[in-house]
Amino acid sequence: MGPASKKNRKKKPSFRKLLKTSNLKLENKLKNRQFKQQSSAKKQRKEQRKLRQAITDVSHQTLKPLERYKKKPEDEEEEEEFLESLPTDMMDEDDLEQIKSMAQKASFLTRDISSCAPVHAKKRKSEQPVEKYEKMPRKMQQKEEKELIHLLPIKDKSGLIPQSMEKPVVPEAEEEEEPKDQDELEIEEEPESGPSLTPQEQLELRTQRLMEKKLRIASLSSAILADPHANIKKLKELRAMLMETDPCVAVTVRKLVMVSLMEVFKDIVPAYRIRPLTEAEKATKVKKETQQLREFEEGLVSQYKFYLEDLEQTVKDWKQKKQKRSKAVSLQSYKGLAEVAIRCICDLLVALPHFNFHNNIIVMVVPLMNDPVRTVSEICCEAVRKLLKQDKVGQASLAMVKVISGMVKSRNYNVKPEVLKTLLCLRIKEVDMKKDTEAPKNKFMSFKEKKTSLSRMQRKWKKAEEKLQKELLEAEASEGKEKKIKLHTETLNIVFLIYFRILKKAQKSILLPSVLEGLAKFAHLINLEFFDDLLAVLYGLIISGDLTYRESLHCILTSFHILSGQGDVLNIDPLKFYSHLYQTLLTLHAGGANDDTTIVLQCLDVMLTKRRKQVTLQRAQAFMKRLSTLGLHVLPDSCVGVLAANRTLMHTFPKCDILLDNEMQGSGVYLPELDVPEYCNPQNTALWELHLLKRHYHPVVRKFAAHLMKGAPSEGSGALSMELSRRTPVQLFEDYSVKDMTFNPPVAGPPSKKKEHFTIGHAYLDPDLKTQIDAALQTESEQTVLDFTSQPHTPQET
Repeated sequence: MGPASKKNRKKKPSFRKLLKTSNLKLENKLKNRQFKQQSSAKKQRKEQRKLRQAITDVSHQTLKPLERYKKKPEDEEEEEEFLESLPTDMMDEDDLEQIKSMAQKASFLTRDISSCAPVHAKKRKSEQPVEKYEKMPRKMQQKEEKELIHLLPIKDKSGLIPQSMEKPVVPEAEEEEEPKDQDELEIEEEPESGPSLTPQEQLELRTQRLMEKKLRIASLSSAILADPHANIKKLKELRAMLMETDPCVAVTVRKLVMVSLMEVFKDIVPAYRIRPLTEAEKATKVKKETQQLREFEEGLVSQYKFYLEDLEQTVKDWKQKKQKRSKAVSLQSYKGLAEVAIRCICDLLVALPHFNFHNNIIVMVVPLMNDPVRTVSEICCEAVRKLLKQDKVGQASLAMVKVISGMVKSRNYNVKPEVLKTLLCLRIKEVDMKKDTEAPKNKFMSFKEKKTSLSRMQRKWKKAEEKLQKELLEAEASEGKEKKIKLHTETLNIVFLIYFRILKKAQKSILLPSVLEGLAKFAHLINLEFFDDLLAVLYGLIISGDLTYRESLHCILTSFHILSGQGDVLNIDPLKFYSHLYQTLLTLHAGGANDDTTIVLQCLDVMLTKRRKQVTLQRAQAFMKRLSTLGLHVLPDSCVGVLAANRTLMHTFPKCDILLDNEMQGSGVYLPELDVPEYCNPQNTALWELHLLKRHYHPVVRKFAAHLMKGAPSEGSGALSMELSRRTPVQLFEDYSVKDMTFNPPVAGPPSKKKEHFTIGHAYLDPDLKTQIDAALQTESEQTVLDFTSQPHTPQET
């Protein structure tokens, strides 16, 4: 045996090779089997298609009528010959006549089939149309097409055998007729029941049905609340009652179900967000209690989602005025249903900010804030205010502000001012303004750092300490301060983006007062980089003349809020804003209830009291003189606020007491018509207005005037009471507001002279004093007016 024998010897294949070839064979077999199944199924489908095509062709083919031929004379001769050839020799005459008549009746057997001539010569006229109708060709009846339902295949030795069964096709006409018949029966039954019942019986029937529905709702709700995990499926039953079809009680039942479901969800929803399970979590085996909890959470989330979709659809139907097919609810009732649905959505927005689909609820509510229906708009705005006030972390506030910003931009700033006023409720007090100088976070040491800097025992202790710190961080329930500041910073950036867009692109919009008010509130949180540009924009708005008096006051207030915060380091003297306020103070409305007084008093507080170090004495004196002049012609509530502001100025700038002296100091004459407070020489005048205000008909005005004439002392005989001295000017104005001022005449007899006839919000005039005023107005005599002003109607204060 040499080398040739070695070449002829076959090499045994390895196990891997055998395994590889067997796998290939199996794959090829599987492919061949699948190909055979596909080809057989393809052939079967092709045959079925041909069969259906043939049936449709036959059904659509119109049959041609048979050709009609007239009877030829030759045929008549043959018939006569046949009758003559009959053997009549061996028959009686009666039999012969009977046979002839029978032959005549059965002549269709002997005649040509193609002949369509009538057998009987005599026919009635009424039978002719019936004969024509019967001779018309008839169409073939269509065979019903049957669909095939493919079932699971059966595996045999030969392979997979596909299984199918015929599905009977119900004609569409019958399907359509069935519900129509039911509807018609219902419609027919209602008119029959209507006239037969009196109105009283109909009312009793409705009350009975409504009570049954109420009991059903109550039983389902109480069962769910008693054991939510076991009765979670009853939520579906309760939600199904939202589709109530009984026209008598449909609207009431749907409203009750909406509110009941809302309260149920508020009670059974957990205090955490439910996330969907991953595939790996679904595949793992868990305990029975864990599986029950998973099923409860899954059912709760799905039913909550369907409930929100039903509420949204109710609102959409009202907006689109879309009539449902069942017609259980009329179009007039859609508004009431939609209002209840909106209230439920708003309650869920406020009550469940941590649960699933909260962002979807925000997207539903924000467009309704700008709804033309005032009730709907107020409900949604109030819900958003509550949400922003109670949101301590800032997650819900950020989502809300993002959606509001998108809506304002998409509608080209054509929204209600109330939408932007809700942003004033944001709880933002601190933001991350200096990101670069932020202190670094406490990070855990790496293994390499521990090895180089710590000994073995220290590393062991450090490891235990870090483990404990991690556990404490995980166990901590409250949100970290860093996360809160980060969310607040992002929220405030979006708010300022809304405000700056409106200042830049919509300066004549009705949103401008809301924007300026918002800037005034959050101005101390604005970045220093925007200060110069923002002040320039605000002053440009003031001098443009397009703003109302209140809007210009908001501009001034915003500017000084900016400068009172971080703006202190800029060392800017906004003289132009002081001059504008000084110039426009006397334009404050004198005859009616005035809300602008609150903004004026806020401006004075920010401009003079809080910036006392940057304000000169001449400026403070000029404003004090101008406010005293203003107090003469405004209503008592505004006058009290103005005099309280003068008292604050006198305490802030003690040298202003020179205005209580008649002697002139320095050169020059007081120029009240000059618009610049620095150069109007206020030190050369006196507060003579206080003498007139000391005789004012309002007791609090008299008290303040007498207090200021004595130099506004904090103690002694000229000091104010504790109630008045502790109140700010704005608070005093609101306390003595005369918006609801009414005249209350005495019940019987003249009023006592020892009592002052004034209460907060209600004014009463002495009848004798009223008579003197009328006489003074009629005579227009200066002497009469002087006599009136000099005669007090109440005892003078000591």
